[in-house]
Amino acid sequence: MTTWSLQRVRMESARNTFKNLDSGKQDKILETAIDEFAQYGFSLASMNRMVQRLGIAKGSLFQYFGSKEGLFRFVFDNAVELVRRTLRKVKQESAATDFFERIYRSLLAGIEFIDRYPRVYQIYLKMMFQENFPLRSQFLQQVHLFSAEYLTPMVEDSIARGELRSDLDVTMTVFYLDALMDRFLQAYSVSFLDAGAGFYQASRDEVEHRAREFVRMIRQGLGAPTRQ
Repeated sequence: MTTWSLQRVRMESARNTFKNLDSGKQDKILETAIDEFAQYGFSLASMNRMVQRLGIAKGSLFQYFGSKEGLFRFVFDNAVELVRRTLRKVKQESAATDFFERIYRSLLAGIEFIDRYPRVYQIYLKMMFQENFPLRSQFLQQVHLFSAEYLTPMVEDSIARGELRSDLDVTMTVFYLDALMDRFLQAYSVSFLDAGAGFYQASRDEVEHRAREFVRMIRQGLGAPTRQ
């Protein structure tokens, strides 16, 4: 058994111990960890501060998660699951619409996610821009692989339906969309990424307007030619 496999076995055992706690204690620990990582990032996050807030022994967190890295992984996995639920709902509700409407609704869902879970999104931004830490590349790769899993079937189906140009490279199209959509969401939350475009902390009406403009430009570049 590899070292990585042993780590996974140990982590599953720790998580099972955590899952034996009542739901109220689980929620309190998760919320405290989210607060800590959102405010301080991974490197400066303190297990000591967390246990002081929680009123538990430091050894308890290590029993549940093995290490600070293990706790961060738990927080990250929960964040990914929140994103999955959000996009699954968008995918189901927009299934009968065309590709461009689905992109529009996906953007709005992203903004709603940031508004609803600002600390979770802050952790993602800290991973992106502010620090390096063990497994950072693996975590960020997982985020973008998940995005590709979401977008790829949409692109393939839309090419088949004649909504997108037939000459598009699916992989590059997904890469392009992921990059643009990610920057759209980042600009809503980070002032220096707005670059004067009017995204940062925009009102709901303004966000919808910007999202429509975003989709219009995507349509011009990727949409199939209209038949005369």
